[in-house]
Amino acid sequence: MKPKHVVIVGAGIVGAASAIWLRRAGFDVTLLDKGTPGMGASYGNGCILASCSVVPVTGPGLLMKSPSYLLDPNFPLFLRWGYVPKLLPWLVKYMSHANENDTRRISQGLATIVGDSLEQHQSLTAGTDAAKWVQSSSYSFAYADRAAFEADAFAWQLRKEAGFEPELVEGDAVQEAEPILGSNTQLLAVLKNHGFILNPGSYVQDLVKLLEKMGGKFVQAEVKDFDLSGGQVSAVDTTQGRFHCDRVVVASGVWSRPLMQKLGINVPLEAERGYHITFKGPSQRPNNPMMLTAGKFVATAMDQGVRCAGVVEFGGLSEKRSKAPLKLLRRKVKEMFPGLECESDEEWLGFRPAPTDSLPLIGELGSTGVFTAFGHHHIGLTGGPKTGRLVAEMIAGNHPNYDTSPFEPMRFASGH
Repeated sequence: MKPKHVVIVGAGIVGAASAIWLRRAGFDVTLLDKGTPGMGASYGNGCILASCSVVPVTGPGLLMKSPSYLLDPNFPLFLRWGYVPKLLPWLVKYMSHANENDTRRISQGLATIVGDSLEQHQSLTAGTDAAKWVQSSSYSFAYADRAAFEADAFAWQLRKEAGFEPELVEGDAVQEAEPILGSNTQLLAVLKNHGFILNPGSYVQDLVKLLEKMGGKFVQAEVKDFDLSGGQVSAVDTTQGRFHCDRVVVASGVWSRPLMQKLGINVPLEAERGYHITFKGPSQRPNNPMMLTAGKFVATAMDQGVRCAGVVEFGGLSEKRSKAPLKLLRRKVKEMFPGLECESDEEWLGFRPAPTDSLPLIGELGSTGVFTAFGHHHIGLTGGPKTGRLVAEMIAGNHPNYDTSPFEPMRFASGH
C-alpha cells in the first residue's frame, strides 16, 4: 500500500525540493522547520549551481599539506583550537579518505547528485513563480597563469570524467571577458551549462509557498522525537504537537545529527563553518559566477550585490564569528578585484553539514520508513533538487535509475 502522509524535517533547499516532488507524486506533505525556510545553509552559499563540483576537499596529498595549510595565514582553512579535542575523531576519519581511490569513488558519487543541476532546478520550478530565481550561465575558474591551472590537473581530470571540459581564455582576453579581474589573473577555465540562483533565501521561500499552493503544509516547529514503537515510524513529536505519518524525511543539514541519535545512529557529521560577504551596491560585477583559485573563494553577481563565499573553519556550532576568516576573505577579494567598491556589505556565518566521507546520506534507514536527505557539505544548493527527486522516487516505491549505494544512510551504523 502506498504511504499517504510524509513529514519532512528541514525547510532548506533539500527539504523543500523533496516536499514538492512528493506532493507532485500525490502524497500529503507536511514540511517542518524550527526557523524560517531557506535561512540556514541554503541562504549562505555562493549561489552557484556548480555541476562540476565533483572534487572532494580530501584529495590525495591533503594529509601531507594540511599542517602547513593550518599554519599559513593566507590559506582559507581555520580551526578554533579549543574545539580540536572534540573534532579529532571526526578529523581522523575525514583525512583517511585523502587518497586517490577514495577520491575517485567519492567523485563518482557526487557526479550523480550534481551533474545535471541546472536541469534539475529548471524542472523543479518550471511554470512556477520560483523559476525567476534560476539563471543559466557559464562558470569560470580563475588562475594566475597556465602553470597554476596545470598544477590542478588531478581535479580537472575528475571533472573531465564527469563530463566537464573547460575552454581556456588567456592573457588580455581574461580582462575582456571579466573586467572585474585584476591583472594578476591571466587564465580562465570556462565551463558552459552551469547556472546560479539570484537569491537562495528568497528562492527556497518561494518553493515553500509553491508547496502550500499545491496543498502541502508548512509548520514552524522543532522536532523533539520520532515514534518508532512498532519498528516503523508512525508519528513525529514537535513543539507544535504530534504529527501522524507513514514516512519521514530528515533533511535538516547539520541539525540532522542529533535527530539521527534519537534513531540510534551516530553519524560522524561535523559543522563546517562557512563564511560569506555580500558587497551591496557594487561598482563592478562578475559577468558569470567564478571560482578564484588563488583566494579559494567564489564570486557571484546576485540580486543583493556581489557575494563572495568560501572560507572554511572547523569549530562547532557557536554563532560567534571569528575575525580572521572574514579578514582573509576581504583581503583576497581586494587582491582579485582591485577596483571593486561598494555602498555597504553584509557578513554571514553558517554551518555546512560535513560527513567524514564527503557524501550525503540519501535513503531509508533499514525498513523504518525514515528517509535521510542530508550531509551535502558544499553541494546542498547544487544538489538539492536531485536529492529531493531521488527521495520522492524511493518513497513512491520507484527504484531510481541511478546507483544510490554511495549514499546509503546505514553506512555509519554499527555493524556496517
